[in-house]
Amino acid sequence: MSNEAVQPYQRIVQDYSEKIHLGRLTAGTKLPSTRELAEEYGVAAGTVQRALTELRTAGLIYSHQGRGSFVSGTKSNADLDPTARLRALESQVAELSARLDRIEQRRDD
Repeated sequence: MSNEAVQPYQRIVQDYSEKIHLGRLTAGTKLPSTRELAEEYGVAAGTVQRALTELRTAGLIYSHQGRGSFVSGTKSNADLDPTARLRALESQVAELSARLDRIEQRRDD
């Protein structure tokens, strides 16, 4: 697995999941707009929408039509439904695999 194996939307999900879990973003904090996130990550708006959907499914954010997306009250993985927990685990495995690949690549260089 290489860095390319982590889809662009997964990078956004991982970044914002980490920010929320580490307390860098707290409950009620407004996320940047879809356009701002698309510019920041260099992706299409649809890619950002997919990431936001994943974050909503995981219970990490909620959205209001016309107002934006906001951080939900913090939830531990134990509080999430089984599907959200599985998605969170898949995301963590993808990130760990990418990190391992980077480490192995540096070692081989």
